[in-house]
Amino acid sequence: MSAVTTVYAGASDRRPAHPDRALARAVLRPHQSALWFWGLLVALIGGGLLWAAGPGFDAAWDAYLKSGCRETDYCEMGTAYQHYDLVVSLGSAVLTVAPALIGAWAGASLIGRELESGTARLAWTQSVTPARWLAAKLAVPAALIVSGTVLLTLLNRLVWWREEPLRDAVVSRDWFAVTTFTGNGTLATAYALLALAVGVVAGLLLGRSLPALAVGFAGTAALVGVLQGNRHHLWPVAEARGTASEPLWTGMLVDHGVITASGDRISNVLCGDVDCGRSDVVGYWAQSHPASHFWPLQLVETGIVLAVTALLVLASFHLLRRRTGGAA
Repeated sequence: MSAVTTVYAGASDRRPAHPDRALARAVLRPHQSALWFWGLLVALIGGGLLWAAGPGFDAAWDAYLKSGCRETDYCEMGTAYQHYDLVVSLGSAVLTVAPALIGAWAGASLIGRELESGTARLAWTQSVTPARWLAAKLAVPAALIVSGTVLLTLLNRLVWWREEPLRDAVVSRDWFAVTTFTGNGTLATAYALLALAVGVVAGLLLGRSLPALAVGFAGTAALVGVLQGNRHHLWPVAEARGTASEPLWTGMLVDHGVITASGDRISNVLCGDVDCGRSDVVGYWAQSHPASHFWPLQLVETGIVLAVTALLVLASFHLLRRRTGGAA
């Protein structure tokens, strides 16, 4: 009698889910409300920017043409331009404010709450090493945050390109303004990743949701403020000199002042008058960043932000190893 192998017709041939996919789902499951909020925010702002790049701009441009304004005039263009300007301003503002909110969320909810409640330690006992847990906590939100910020940045760039004639006509939205500079380049995405790293470090350091929320928010805001406050130092300035006191610069003004008969340069930024009360002024000077410095400044600052982010990510794994006694 020959041996036979019995095959059960009801046996399942489905393969188990890939462990990385299962871990990604486990990361997202407790944060579905935050995910929905981020998706809704990106959809609303993205839709608004698409409107602004199309019918919104057309209506604002028509209102400008009908107003009869000139470049030096104060233009009252009615609700069409006001609605357009509001949507465009919100698009850039969201990308500027988002990092602080991401830092608060990452510190409080993504890391702090799970350490405080013990769900993180439970995950570490179920075939998920602490290092893989933290890698997933960083990678999954980072992918979602990057996709949203890149999309909004591209739409901001589309609006910026489309509105150039209107912007020049009414002298609005300088390229170096904080929200415009951040929302029109690589910085929005870099700052979002920095905020995620700051929040994770805060959560691992404190292990409690509310303190980590405050530190994640404040730490991100402080780092962003320091970098933005020193932006003008990131690239060599353009200098201009003249014998008249009218503006010698275009773009982002860094400093300006007077030149004395002895050849000294004195900054008059804090003076009460143009010549600082001196009688030996023979000329004037100014240092500024013209529009051609947008991308050099943008890329240098992005590189610094990403370098700081990388250091914070390394610090987060070091903190995790200390918290788990080297078992990460």
